[in-house]
Amino acid sequence: MALMKSISGIRGTIGGAPGDNLTPVDIVKFTAAYATILGKGKKVIVGRDGRMSGEMVRSLVVNTLQGMGLHVIDLGLSTTPTVEMAVVFEKADGGIILTASHNPKQWNALKLLNEKGEFISAELGQQMLGIAEKEAFDFAAVDELGSYAVGTTLLQQHIDAILAHPLVDKKIIAEKKFKVVLDAINSSGAEAVPALLHALGVTDITVLNAEMHGNFAHNPEPLAENLVDLCKAVVDQKAHLGIAVDPDVDRLCFVSDDGSLFGEEYTLVAVADYILSKQKGNTVSNLSSTRALKDVTEKHGGEYFASAVGEVNVVKMMKEVNAVIGGEGNGGIIDPQLHYGRDALVGIALFLTHLAQTGLSTSALRKTYPDYFMSKQKIDLPKGTDVKAILEKVKIQYAAQPVNTVDGVKIEFDKSWVHLRSSNTEPIIRVYSEASTIEKADALANEVMEVIKGLM
Repeated sequence: MALMKSISGIRGTIGGAPGDNLTPVDIVKFTAAYATILGKGKKVIVGRDGRMSGEMVRSLVVNTLQGMGLHVIDLGLSTTPTVEMAVVFEKADGGIILTASHNPKQWNALKLLNEKGEFISAELGQQMLGIAEKEAFDFAAVDELGSYAVGTTLLQQHIDAILAHPLVDKKIIAEKKFKVVLDAINSSGAEAVPALLHALGVTDITVLNAEMHGNFAHNPEPLAENLVDLCKAVVDQKAHLGIAVDPDVDRLCFVSDDGSLFGEEYTLVAVADYILSKQKGNTVSNLSSTRALKDVTEKHGGEYFASAVGEVNVVKMMKEVNAVIGGEGNGGIIDPQLHYGRDALVGIALFLTHLAQTGLSTSALRKTYPDYFMSKQKIDLPKGTDVKAILEKVKIQYAAQPVNTVDGVKIEFDKSWVHLRSSNTEPIIRVYSEASTIEKADALANEVMEVIKGLM
């Protein structure tokens, strides 16, 4: 099993030995370290997704924070973007989201936020890890224990903020009388997404996997092989579209009316197309996301920028280039008009507004975007391989092409690319490629993989 410590939090599988897995001991230790950074008397928002371990982890986190002298507002079952926005709504000093996002049911995690409701900086993350390693924290005396309150209105405040978004048109969405099928994957999306849809005037909603017990009906990552039932239900029910979210509702994927996947990579493309049609500006996604966003951005007269992989890196670059929309190709929409965090709920509202205003079917809308196909492969490495040296040789090998080394090595070709990244957890090089057909994407990846094997 596994325990992964990073600058933004701690993630692992439930059970087993402390230090090897995510155990109660580890949960208390890292929560106490985070509380030490914030300081006694500070206010923290806590919310969790619907995982089977969620209530156990929540009780440990909440009680540790109180034991450290911090004041807790507990959202209970919630979404990642709702917790992020609640930090701002409540003028809190930080937040902890209890979710392992798209990982299977045995995983959980503590994701740590700053006072802006954004993921903590690398510097604070390193500080937190150091405190946890040394167990350099002091619990509060009995007269200084923190308080506890339940946050019952924060999801509604989140929805109200989406309804107030200048580019969300509730009236036109309601007029279209959309019929929607939702795959809520047995988590908090079963509550949050229907609440949003009803607020937007969408009343014909079928929810698959609606029971919020966290024993996920399928692998929770919203990929094609996991959404077969949703695709079938959309066709069977003659729905206008299907919606899939991950367990913490920060990733978003659509299914078209004909049962085909709109494409997780194209969630951001479609929303960006709509935003840019109303508001000129720049866009950002990570280096492993589709080129289609660049095409759409340039069509609207904006400039596209690519960041290192990871939400915190996308947000950092969005601020630097004053992007009007950004995100990741995994269906993560980041709209700075609402907040700097991936948010499936605002993504749904913007997409439905766009769909309603075009008057197109979901499948017809998808055909308006350039077609690119992505291949995701990997190279297993012998133990002790110097990955940096190999990637440096690859960079030299392809010196005639535009090469980006912000995060690994990305080589640009005409309307195609390949991105090489080492893994932090496995002895592999991830090889992502994109081209106008899947055959070309596979061929490009295989070509570069052969070059790497020759260099090894």
